[in-house]
Amino acid sequence: MAVTAVVFDIGNVLIEWQPERFFDAKIGEARRREMFATIDLHGINDEVDRGGNFRELIYGAAETYPEFRDEVRMWHDNWIEMAAPAIPRSVRILRNLREVGVPVFALSNFGIQTFEMAEKVYPFLNEFDRRYISGHMATIKPDAEIYALLETDCGHDPSGLLFADDRIDNIHAAAARGWQTHHFDKPEGWAARLVAEGLLTEEQAQ
Repeated sequence: MAVTAVVFDIGNVLIEWQPERFFDAKIGEARRREMFATIDLHGINDEVDRGGNFRELIYGAAETYPEFRDEVRMWHDNWIEMAAPAIPRSVRILRNLREVGVPVFALSNFGIQTFEMAEKVYPFLNEFDRRYISGHMATIKPDAEIYALLETDCGHDPSGLLFADDRIDNIHAAAARGWQTHHFDKPEGWAARLVAEGLLTEEQAQ
């Protein structure tokens, strides 16, 4: 079926999200490895993405592990430095899809408070036709519920949705529902896919 709407993940598709890289630069790789082995920070972040209070969850973890208190608090206090930088070609692709009239949606695991912060720094997050942000939906990818909620709301048949995400488990979950998918690695591959689908010209995909 022809693509009728394009669905973007945000982290590592439009904005780089590499917490390990951030902490390696701030506290050194050895200390970061020790901390991540001790504390499931990504799991705690999943709870933020499900709608939990960002500060309460991160500061609570900091008090649970006082030996890493200062470092854990950085996940909250320096979060916008972790969610950086934007991926310029992906942002251009988003804007060019909208320019040619292709409906563009966001489907992203993102906390309520963290998304509010990101919106202030990255104006393109306000440029989607519709946004499906996990914190507001109280469910995260790859849970089937979040895909079903998008399908119910967006007005497009699932078979007409083309979804780009960097995580293969999220891709598999969408494909199981009949979505068309692209496992995002670099913007070059995503651009080539959109050209192959006839959604953008080579020039528009640059």
